[in-house]
Amino acid sequence: KTHKITLYNDDNHDFLYIIACLIKICKHSPDQAEQCAVIVDNKGSYDIMSGVFNDIFDIYNQLSDLELNVEIGESQMH
Repeated sequence: KTHKITLYNDDNHDFLYIIACLIKICKHSPDQAEQCAVIVDNKGSYDIMSGVFNDIFDIYNQLSDLELNVEIGESQMH
């Protein structure tokens, strides 16, 4: 099964912090991280990563440890 990490908007972190976390932990490019941050700000949430549970669980934990509002769940395959 494929899983996803969803990042939710919050009032505790600014754009630069979110972008820095996505670059460091998720290995996003600066442009990709900025786009994710903008989408989360505008829509309230965004699926920032997907993959096999074991591969993304550690990333989810690292993002949680940085106090980002993230959730891990099953991806809807179409």
